[in-house]
Amino acid sequence: MSSIVKWAPIRELEDMRRDLDKLFGDFLEPASRRRFGLKNIEPGQFVPSVDVFERNGEVVVKADIPGVEKENIDLTITKDHLTLKGELRKEEEVKQENYYSLERSFGSFSRTIPLPPDVDSAKAKAAFKNGVLEIVLPKKEEARQSEIKVSIS
Repeated sequence: MSSIVKWAPIRELEDMRRDLDKLFGDFLEPASRRRFGLKNIEPGQFVPSVDVFERNGEVVVKADIPGVEKENIDLTITKDHLTLKGELRKEEEVKQENYYSLERSFGSFSRTIPLPPDVDSAKAKAAFKNGVLEIVLPKKEEARQSEIKVSIS
């Protein structure tokens, strides 16, 4: 004997959306965030986006941290990592029940970026302008001169 169940199309669509989110969750996450272990970020948690590239014999790290005051940024360099910490503070206090929409993230953040082994961290320089933090790490002199021409026979 089978029972009759009322069809709820909205519930079925919600279940399908949830299943698709599980299926494509990692696929839709940017590859760089997966590589640095940033795929399980809580909603509303602020994590700065970072670019790391080489320019003229230097390693450059650029981090987008709009709304953060320079005094609320802490940079630490170890042998093979750069750690960026800070806090993004709300400029005014609004009661939760007075919001129509709340999408901006606030709070403390921390991001650790692996560095190549040939950077000279003692000569690092940082500049902060228009919400973009740029850290320049020159490569060690011996790393820059390690290019060797090989003849082909």
